[in-house]
Amino acid sequence: MRDFLPADKARRERVLAVIRERYRAHGFDEIETPVVEEYARLHAGIGGDNEKLAFNILKRGLDAAAIRAAADDPSALTDLGLRYDLTVPLARFYASHRAELPTVFRAIQIAPVWRAERPQKGRYRQFVQCDIDIIGDASARAEAELVVATLDAVDSLGLEGGSVRINDRRALDWMLDSFGFPADERPPVLITIDKLDKIGPEGIVAELRDRGATAGAVDALEAFLRRPMTLEYNPFGERQIRKALPQGAPDEIVAHLTGIGDAVAASRAEVDIPLVFDPFLVRGMGYYTGTIFELAHPSVPYSLGGGGRYDGMIGRFLGQDVPAVGFSIGFERIVELVSAAEADGAAAVVLVHDRDVPVGELVALKAQLVAEGSRVRLEQRTKNLKPLLERAASDGYTAFAPVSAGVTRADLDLKQLS
Repeated sequence: MRDFLPADKARRERVLAVIRERYRAHGFDEIETPVVEEYARLHAGIGGDNEKLAFNILKRGLDAAAIRAAADDPSALTDLGLRYDLTVPLARFYASHRAELPTVFRAIQIAPVWRAERPQKGRYRQFVQCDIDIIGDASARAEAELVVATLDAVDSLGLEGGSVRINDRRALDWMLDSFGFPADERPPVLITIDKLDKIGPEGIVAELRDRGATAGAVDALEAFLRRPMTLEYNPFGERQIRKALPQGAPDEIVAHLTGIGDAVAASRAEVDIPLVFDPFLVRGMGYYTGTIFELAHPSVPYSLGGGGRYDGMIGRFLGQDVPAVGFSIGFERIVELVSAAEADGAAAVVLVHDRDVPVGELVALKAQLVAEGSRVRLEQRTKNLKPLLERAASDGYTAFAPVSAGVTRADLDLKQLS
């Protein structure tokens, strides 16, 4: 968990403002949910490994006897927990307010979440998630809207060139079945396959053999990974999807993926749509039921966000299945890529005034600049101006002006801060 100095906080808020504005432009509406949820909901088996990282809240009024009685069952001591993502709270929110929401509900959630991560670089116990979700639409249009809105937000932050890797958990499950992996083997097999980009095909095959996976299935997977492939100009389309899967891929799945590509292509003027089909994209969340995707950018080797379809989750709370799909931007990663210049908005001015300038004059001058749209800070002149101006520049101020008694707005001599 971290503190943020003024300049860092300003940059984060500016990036968040851009993301919010672009998402709202695409027809999404922002909601807010509590930071805590019921323990049973957070540990319902739908949050994957994140459930193990949940911060749980002790019941109020526990005495020593109750604590001793629960020694073998720590869960008996808790009834609430801090949310570890925004998807589980959204499912509960929709189940609670369905009658008050449109048939197809497009939600924005931008808020902190908490996970009991081990302290290490890039892993935080409190971090911000930026989610958009569409509930009530089972068609490819929903995924296309999410992809287009997310790429628009990233482009608006000055990070043009992003792309989205797409797969479908149904296609992945069908592929493993076609290779011969029995159902009870698939969870650990998926964990291994998820390492493909790190350890390569040889590493995948070796690890599966070490794990004792079905030998014939591993042989079939190895043969598939070693098959000759020709490069494709367009990385996404029906031809490319079928070519990347074993023969006989289900038409329904291929049609859904192709529909996403067609819709995204129609929304962009580019010849090449920024989508790449990846048959071995896994994503770890256990609640994904269909399309899954990850946001990539050429400037970094890791993903900047991801999401997928989770049609079965809301039914756990509502008693009736409702289609749902979401995309989450990895805010903590993306904010580091946005330069201070791109994150800054309006002009920011420091008025460096002499000691004898009347307070009324200073406040009036400041008010005029603020009314013009500038951000303004008052600083009394020091003997050595350099440290003062350097601090102002580090806080995001772009200009300064000396102010003596009687100086008016017309007299101000604005100088740029380097």
